[in-house]
Amino acid sequence: MINFFRSFFQSKLGLGLTIGFLVLIALAFAAGDIGNTGTFGGLSGTNSVAVVGDEDVTTAELREATTNALRQVQSENPTTTIDSFLAEGGLKQVLDTLLDRAAVTEFGKMLGLRAGTNLINSEIQMIPAFRGPDGNFSDDVYRATLRGQGLTDQIVREDLSDGLIARQVLIPAVFGAKLPDSMVTRYVSQLKERREGSIGIIPAAAYAPDADPTDKQLQAFYQANKADFRRPERRTIRYAEFGPEAVSANIEPTDAEIAQRYKANASAYAAREERTFTQVIVPTRQAAESFAKRIADGASIGQVAEEAGLETASIGPVTKDDLSRSTNSAVADSVFAAADGGVAKVARSPLGYHVVRIDNVKRTSARTLDQVRSEIADELRAQKQRTALTELAANIESRVNSGESLNDIAKGLKLDVKTTDPLLSSGAVFDGARGERAPDIVMPLVSTAFQMREGKPQIAEVRPGEAFALFEASEITGAATPPLKEIRDEVVDGWKLAEGAKEAKKAADRILKRVREGSTLAEAVRAEKKPLPGVQPVNVSREELMQQQGSPPLALMFAMSAKSAKRLAASADAGYYLVSLDKIIAGKVEKDDPLIKQAATGYGNILSRELGDQLRIAIRKEVGVERNPDAIETVRRDLTGANR
Repeated sequence: MINFFRSFFQSKLGLGLTIGFLVLIALAFAAGDIGNTGTFGGLSGTNSVAVVGDEDVTTAELREATTNALRQVQSENPTTTIDSFLAEGGLKQVLDTLLDRAAVTEFGKMLGLRAGTNLINSEIQMIPAFRGPDGNFSDDVYRATLRGQGLTDQIVREDLSDGLIARQVLIPAVFGAKLPDSMVTRYVSQLKERREGSIGIIPAAAYAPDADPTDKQLQAFYQANKADFRRPERRTIRYAEFGPEAVSANIEPTDAEIAQRYKANASAYAAREERTFTQVIVPTRQAAESFAKRIADGASIGQVAEEAGLETASIGPVTKDDLSRSTNSAVADSVFAAADGGVAKVARSPLGYHVVRIDNVKRTSARTLDQVRSEIADELRAQKQRTALTELAANIESRVNSGESLNDIAKGLKLDVKTTDPLLSSGAVFDGARGERAPDIVMPLVSTAFQMREGKPQIAEVRPGEAFALFEASEITGAATPPLKEIRDEVVDGWKLAEGAKEAKKAADRILKRVREGSTLAEAVRAEKKPLPGVQPVNVSREELMQQQGSPPLALMFAMSAKSAKRLAASADAGYYLVSLDKIIAGKVEKDDPLIKQAATGYGNILSRELGDQLRIAIRKEVGVERNPDAIETVRRDLTGANR
């Protein structure tokens, strides 16, 4: 449920915005006082759950990060509550992630590492979500996106700075991790190992009673298994969409405005060359030169990077001046000196040594005002339209803040108000028979709607410059188990299956006894007085098992000794698997087996992650981490409502 916590390069809070090769999950919160007094870590008050070096991790950070993590888990498992999330260690995982991030940043600063303004600018400019209609970075789109997420430029830059410093600390430590060939070959031989046997299933439904339970039995079963019948929180969303059609202002540009735009952007219409390329950044020149030679000889840049545990990035189209500003002149000179389809000479930037393969070269001739008049007119028209739409949205936001209702605002603007079916936090329709989901216009609003109070409208830019939505959460139904009378039939079915599972277990034990007495699994199953599914013969290797993830009986077979039989419970009282293992055939590996190379890459990645984990533990000890148990517990109680 909480595997994503292992990814260190995630930021402190989820923003839910994918931004190219870097995921920007920025931090947006305000520090709040818990309300206690005292001292901790040399600081007055108890607003810190921990001190990392000289930096605080505040209670506000931990609350917000935990709330966001819960939302991410609920998107996959809507029945998860804050209580169950905390019970499974969610708060500790979130806090550990915050501490790791702060510790690595502090350690990087101790080493003198920095993320300069130009480097951060280059990261921002390369994020696809911040590009305008012409495909280039747009400051207007950037600012609008931040406003829509409740962020500021400073928050984004600080978060990117932390991530860039972390990359400079961690990548050199895990770069090129590789297991010895002898160990890889040994592991691969295990993948080639085969096991022969058979698998049967004893379904609980075959042993389920025909008669319904008594009221007493049903009530007892309901009370003991309430969690199994729990319904997730669902909300109805009322919304009104508006876009360019709602703007009545004159948006037609004049000749003077077109000429002014042409003059102001003369460089954009001058002759230019743009390049698109794929790059991987490595920490040493020796490694970079080796990479470049292999790629020039025909190797895939992606494969070369993957073997070293690194990732490639696709850049462009970009001009030489833009690339020089985002990296440095050495990298830009090298990239623009290389031939189309070739490999650029290795050059160094503050991030490391750039290995670059040129994917495309585009040269554009200079264009006159007459040639671009219609293009500029379209841009100005779109800009005026966006401006007018943004002003309308600001006006509506002001009316919302003054307390006007969604209905009154929509009526005044002649907007059509629509209402969704009850939705889960994932955007799926509650009890949707055909997997229905919220309308496309509503999907980006769902996460926010599940944090809102009922009947308190908000406005959001759903598609930058194209569509806004005024929306509110209504008919909020909290996560709970319905009364027995509302789900009686469902509980009766559950009781019957549970009773059938008890009898299926007894049947499985009888069958296993026959197997131990010398019968085959198929013979032992046939001896039962119930019509049961036939036993299936199995002949599978570990390699094939890995391709069939999600098969518990096959996984059990590879944990058994030969000439043995075991029982395995199926999920949700569905019955029992019976697994009989007859033979184990040792795996053999040829020296030129392609699986060796694949395994070497995979195990190298695992080793890289392990080295990264160990480095972060060492960094925590070096920087110094002091936790405040009282403040952490206060946050826990605050999240569960125990402090209210």
